[in-house]
Amino acid sequence: MTARYLVDVPGPLRRHFDVALTDLDGVLFRGNRPVADAADAVAEARRDGLRFVFITNNASRPPQVAAAKLGSVRIPAEREDIVTAAEAGVRLMARDVKPGSRVLVVGGNGLTEAVAKAGFKLATAALERPAAVIQGWSPTLAWRDLEEACYAIEAGAAYYATNLDKSIPTEFGFAPGNGALVQAVVVTTGVRPKASGKPDPLIFRLAAERGQAVNPLVIGDRLDTDVAGANNAGYAGLLVLTGVATAADAFVARPAERPGLIARDLKALAEPHRAPVRRGDRWDCGRARAWVDGNRLVVEDPDAGPAGPTNEVVRAAAAAAWAAADQGVIIERDSIPPQFS
Repeated sequence: MTARYLVDVPGPLRRHFDVALTDLDGVLFRGNRPVADAADAVAEARRDGLRFVFITNNASRPPQVAAAKLGSVRIPAEREDIVTAAEAGVRLMARDVKPGSRVLVVGGNGLTEAVAKAGFKLATAALERPAAVIQGWSPTLAWRDLEEACYAIEAGAAYYATNLDKSIPTEFGFAPGNGALVQAVVVTTGVRPKASGKPDPLIFRLAAERGQAVNPLVIGDRLDTDVAGANNAGYAGLLVLTGVATAADAFVARPAERPGLIARDLKALAEPHRAPVRRGDRWDCGRARAWVDGNRLVVEDPDAGPAGPTNEVVRAAAAAAWAAADQGVIIERDSIPPQFS
């Protein structure tokens, strides 16, 4: 018996799936630093036949800039390999707003380029009475930009956001994401935007279409965007623990944000993903095992080494925690062993 949402893949993941819909920040790099072993894992998976389409909730970078950044961390990519939240946001906006309408862009060059390419006219201020405001993250976003957005929305402009990420991982830690900046506008105007980025399924379906995927795999580092989005789209989702989410976060995830697959990093693409097996009150995965004693999570990981917990013990612990939660048992966060945080 396998745990809910954890799937069993007996062979290497890179041979089981045909296209990997892969997040960038937190999976392939953090800020300007590459994630260790990510480039080699992607190269080996490509040699084995796995194709990659890269998805980013960062709307500030045009696709060609995102492709160049991937190249800088030894992951070759073409513009066509990139699907951005800007593209998805504009697709969403175009359902309601006629091409040729004025749109106030609150964001970077990537969003401006996508809006113009879709046939909208670019407004620069609320006084131009734009039909819509679309907001995406940009490192140069200023108070004046948010001010103009508020004025336009208060005057009746429709409001859209490329994503609602609360934070973004950088080489220094976590910085405010688009969702944090959107909240400033929401609090001021009382209007919530329609959002297209993860976890909305639109961006994942655009990427699957771009890659002509039959059996896609979503790879990401966040539960609330990557994993939830994969589940919303009906695709398998692999959570890697190189960015935002920790293993402990996964153990206490609500059902909609539980990944079907979980691993420490992208090296897992070369490996099977064996789902845990329940034996009484214990969950076994390889030589690792986990169970819940009262409200405490207990694990045994005989193969743990300097790199930390094995993939097997992470999966066993997730299975034990989720099974307990489904029975109404609340796992005490403080009881989760520190190696999972």
